[in-house]
Amino acid sequence: MAKRGHGEGSIYQRKDGRWAASITLEGGGRKTLYGATRKEVQEKLRIALNEQKQGILATGPQQTVKQYLEQWFEEVHKPTLRITSYARYRVLLRKHILPVIGHLQLQKLTPQQVQALYSRKVNEGMAPKTIQNMHGLLHKALDNAVKWGLVPRNVCDAVSTPRLPHHEIFPLTREQAQQFVAKIEGHQLEALLVFALVTGMREGELCALRWRDINFDDMTVQICRTVAHVTGYGYIENETKTAKGRRMIVLPPFLIDLLKQHRERQIQARLKASDKWIEKNLVFCNRRGNHLHPNSLILRFHRLLREIGLPRIRFHDLRHSTATILLSMGVHPKIVQELLGHSQISTTLDIYSHVLPSLQQEAMGKLDKLFRPDQENEDGEEQSDH
Repeated sequence: MAKRGHGEGSIYQRKDGRWAASITLEGGGRKTLYGATRKEVQEKLRIALNEQKQGILATGPQQTVKQYLEQWFEEVHKPTLRITSYARYRVLLRKHILPVIGHLQLQKLTPQQVQALYSRKVNEGMAPKTIQNMHGLLHKALDNAVKWGLVPRNVCDAVSTPRLPHHEIFPLTREQAQQFVAKIEGHQLEALLVFALVTGMREGELCALRWRDINFDDMTVQICRTVAHVTGYGYIENETKTAKGRRMIVLPPFLIDLLKQHRERQIQARLKASDKWIEKNLVFCNRRGNHLHPNSLILRFHRLLREIGLPRIRFHDLRHSTATILLSMGVHPKIVQELLGHSQISTTLDIYSHVLPSLQQEAMGKLDKLFRPDQENEDGEEQSDH
């Protein structure tokens, strides 16, 4: 075999019969490639030299996907996450990713293997959104592996994820909202549901609300935190994700009156529960003062809708109802944006674009009256210039 020049690598046969190729790395280290035949090793050497020339040669130690992901997740990614996000991603990692691809060699992981993971989860009935979360986690992890020189490229770049379904919103009409408020009078969830419908607050924001957040004199509520129930971790509270999410809402007088009645009923419930009461100062709580479980809340909400005779909607559609009703009443979109805590007004306009055509018709009607003041009204009388 002709002697190779510096930086060209070398090929040799081991005593056990296998073939090997060795490359000198920057800093003096060496990377060795193995194969059953000389031809196989020659091809691996050609690819490695090309990757080294491009600066994408993986030079880190051999390890499994499980070994790398667990180290990266705990040491690199965990400090950047809220505890709720950490808990959810940890479940994805432990229950869904590692059992399928954790045993594979990190440097040998292929797009086909990652794609097969996603296809398997689709067949198991996993939601597309969850699979996209899984993809986001893997993609971020492998970006870091590239940065560390453990792999030459991020195989997730060549993988497709399931398309997210388009979730239509089903807000209550003005008439349905009035019917809803009237029919739930006196119900245990009355204050919570009316509060949700009037303020447009998210479920997690409502369930994290404390009495100190409500100023009865100024008739305002301060939203500054949210709560989520995570399996294995229980109820976890966090600050709202964005600065816009931390907002103050002015409350109408009728809602203040309803809250005062609700507080009196809660005091009676606390006395009845006695030493079983868990004092967390929550505005909306269960019979013992603790957080409301989201599953229980949704079941009771749907039961109420059925009893009232209203269509089945998601709890989140109460928030949509707030926005669509206000927009249809002519409230400026900027006010609706601030009420809902959207970071950008474009988000508000995009979600509730279905309301805008009717607002345009109303606006054009006003312009029509402005520029045709002599038009007769429905009673056959001429409209005034005012």
